[in-house]
Amino acid sequence: MRSARFVLVIAAVLVVSAIVGGIFGRGTASSQERLPERYRAFTAALRLVETQYVEKTESDRVVYSAISGMLQTLDPHSSFLDPKTYGQMRERQQGRYYGLGITIQVIDGDITAVSLFEGSPAYRKGVRRGDVIARIDGEDAKGWTSEQAARRLRGPKGTMVRVSLRRRGYDQLIELEVPRDEISIPTIAAAVMIDDTTAYIRLQDFAEQTGNDLLAALKRLSAKGMRRLLLDLRGNPGGPLDQAIRVSNEFLQKGQMIVYTRGRIPNSDQDYRATERGNFTDLPLVVLVNRNSASASEIVSGALQDHDRAVIVGETTFGKALVQSVYRVSDDAALALTTARYHTPSGRMIQRPWDGNFDEYLMYTARAQDAPPERPAADLKYTDAGRKVYGGGGVEPDHRLEGPVEGFNPNRFSRLLLGRQVFASFAQRFSAVGDTRIAVEGRDRKFVAKDFTVDAAMLQAFREHATAEGVKIDEEAFAQDLPFITAMIRYEIDLNLWTVEDARRRLIMADPQAQLALTFFGEAEALVEAARGRASRGNR
Repeated sequence: MRSARFVLVIAAVLVVSAIVGGIFGRGTASSQERLPERYRAFTAALRLVETQYVEKTESDRVVYSAISGMLQTLDPHSSFLDPKTYGQMRERQQGRYYGLGITIQVIDGDITAVSLFEGSPAYRKGVRRGDVIARIDGEDAKGWTSEQAARRLRGPKGTMVRVSLRRRGYDQLIELEVPRDEISIPTIAAAVMIDDTTAYIRLQDFAEQTGNDLLAALKRLSAKGMRRLLLDLRGNPGGPLDQAIRVSNEFLQKGQMIVYTRGRIPNSDQDYRATERGNFTDLPLVVLVNRNSASASEIVSGALQDHDRAVIVGETTFGKALVQSVYRVSDDAALALTTARYHTPSGRMIQRPWDGNFDEYLMYTARAQDAPPERPAADLKYTDAGRKVYGGGGVEPDHRLEGPVEGFNPNRFSRLLLGRQVFASFAQRFSAVGDTRIAVEGRDRKFVAKDFTVDAAMLQAFREHATAEGVKIDEEAFAQDLPFITAMIRYEIDLNLWTVEDARRRLIMADPQAQLALTFFGEAEALVEAARGRASRGNR
């Protein structure tokens, strides 16, 4: 058995090596001649680990670690996707699976629901964020991994699964029987009107259906009176390049450059232009970005900024301009290998340098954002209208306001409340007036209507809850961050009891970055008029 397993692993290693050789194999003849020697060295080392190491090892784990180590010598984004990670990536990109519609995580040994997809079977049955899934089909789930629980919760459409939930304020388990169904993973978290003419879209991710979803949302909002749009790309980590192009295309004129890539392998040098006139080229547009906006979201914001099509507000984006191509190396594992760099229409290569120090590079989002540094002359580029923009370190906003957490910049005390999940656990004490999905009676439940306010009594209850959760109240810091604390209490309760769109609509009213962004629609309208004038002159 072990011998057969070892042969399979060696075969996988050779496949990996062949693919990597195919990618990099246009080197010198001497390098090609040394490849068999490298194979022998690796397989000999693996054989010794397999047969001589003091403890029994799993060959696939050793091989996976070796491949990861190889890729870590290249750049921060080339990576090995083991079966679990590769499966999660494919699921996220495809945007669908069959199950209950719960995102789970192990917290203190318990399988805990950390989010739900609206309209999913679990949502309809009354499962809530923070619920502990104590039993699955009658079997105690304590100590399970999230993968074990996920395998039991997923299954063919229409089949049933019994879950027993433990919820704060309930003395007995809540028993539910939930049907499995196809679950669509939304990339648009909210698409709402925030006043009679202003629409807001929260694009939280990119997946295979994002372009279609965005167009549908824009048409729906147009029918409701949309005359200007606040597009929120904060925290968006990116995704498929073709979807970034489709999103950009909605707001640009036919033929305008969206992004171009340059690399060393065939077909890596590509220019991507708007293939047709967008449906919303005259819509005044303000785009929100922050330090966690990366990759595809930087393609969109960079293209819209370079063509003077949108006002960019918030923080400097992450600065990831490397294109990863995914190569399958077995039935269930893959390499995400950097094969090109991308540039914005003005010629900016916005990749932030890492200087070989990946940890420092990846910790960028945890650091305070100061004013942008002095940039070398080579990084200076110009937009269509002649505005100065810079490459070499993310997309810089036209108007800057630090706010990494829902538009706020909380102090250390408030960050502690976030880290300890105090806002989320406090929200679990509340139920919505009229919600009859859960028949079990709870104790000490607080019932609130949709138009509730976070008053002095609720703030005091929150203080007491935080203390019970082991957080010592710093009254000075509490008072300093009162707007943030109030907004997060409201937001978490809204998320638990009503829809994401309800929660987002109300949060925008308190979000400092969003409120600042709303003041720049006059500038956005001027950009539209100027672009119309340039197009008119160009057609003469």
